[in-house]
Amino acid sequence: MITTRSPRERAYLVGILLPGTAPEAVREQMGELADLARTAGAEVVGSDVHRRSDVDPAHLIGMGKVEALRDMKLEGEFDLVICNEDLSPRQQRNLELQVKARVLDRTEIILEIFAQHARTHEGRLQVEAARLHHLLPRLIGAYAYDRQVGGRRGGVGARGGFGEQQIEVERRRIRRRMRDLDREIEQVRNQRHQQRTGRRRAELKTAAIVGYTNAGKSTLLNVLTGAGVRAEQKLFATLDPTTRKLELPAGRELLLTDTVGFIQKLPTDLVAAFRATLEEVTEADLVIQVLDGSSPAVDEQAETVERILADLDAADKPRVVAMNKVDLLGPASRRRAVSALAKRYPAAVPISATQRLGMAELLQAIDRASRDDAVQLEILVPYGREGVLAELRKIGGVERTEYVEGGTRAWGWAPRHAARRFETFSQKGALPAPGA
Repeated sequence: MITTRSPRERAYLVGILLPGTAPEAVREQMGELADLARTAGAEVVGSDVHRRSDVDPAHLIGMGKVEALRDMKLEGEFDLVICNEDLSPRQQRNLELQVKARVLDRTEIILEIFAQHARTHEGRLQVEAARLHHLLPRLIGAYAYDRQVGGRRGGVGARGGFGEQQIEVERRRIRRRMRDLDREIEQVRNQRHQQRTGRRRAELKTAAIVGYTNAGKSTLLNVLTGAGVRAEQKLFATLDPTTRKLELPAGRELLLTDTVGFIQKLPTDLVAAFRATLEEVTEADLVIQVLDGSSPAVDEQAETVERILADLDAADKPRVVAMNKVDLLGPASRRRAVSALAKRYPAAVPISATQRLGMAELLQAIDRASRDDAVQLEILVPYGREGVLAELRKIGGVERTEYVEGGTRAWGWAPRHAARRFETFSQKGALPAPGA
């Protein structure tokens, strides 16, 4: 049988263990790097962690290990090397020259996955910006040092002053493109700001789903809202944020947004490039944090999410924690997992998005957490104006009603910023002003 499908590249993974670093943490990172490589389309054929007292400034690892890699490459054991650490341009260039193979670092493999998964114009802009930021300092060695020749006629042997190296031309082109991308991404940010302003005018609360990559965020969004977004067992399956309306048990609505997954050692360039997407977290009224309860590294993953939320100034927002994938745990394992997380997240809700377990409890927790600025109301709505009660149910809640002469008396609540809309019907005098 003849096939035109190109074979998968075979990747060999390299990590280093430095003093003061826990071996378990490095093992977890190497496992994650293998998942990243497979998600990018490579076949992982082996890995090695080198114990070192410090990082080699020229090759990351020692020359003995470099020579061993070169021998393996000559024997055809792999096609490329992927390093767990971010490489300097010098380290990357030296390793490629010595090993005679393409060498990628952790940031580049993540960028490759982002490029594969970006579906919208916004996502592609952000991926390109991150790639160019990473590429710019690595141009040395990528081009010959031929100079363009000046002069009236040009061409080889033309008389005139020295021109400029090809690398300088490429640098200027990349910087110009980066400026253009920054302008386009800024336009995206402005558009998102206008969209969020429109949501606030609609008086709907907003919630952002956050968590470690592959924790089940997109699956949860699909189950809660029927969004139909792509949900795969791959790292970074979601890059472009999706917002859908969520109806809570009492009839109130809020806007729920899925966001890009977090990961250990998330490169700074990516955080900067995806700031327009991550603003969905910083601007949200509520954060819904999804944990993979079946992962043995769930505690470390939770710490990573906490650290990134702190970097985004979103750590103090009202939060609901959902411990997902409990269906993959036995009863004893589930008890241990819940107990282990209880100190960090006492109110965590055990769920399984795929099996739709715990959804009612999760919705109740979201309902409670999104009432942090609730104002209690007692109103009298004249007969024929039932739309007022429907509006209150949509943005707040109606706890009980009573039919009396002149209309329907209702007791309920509304977000503080929307409470004054019901002032005309108030039975308790003037309502508190927003922010009071």
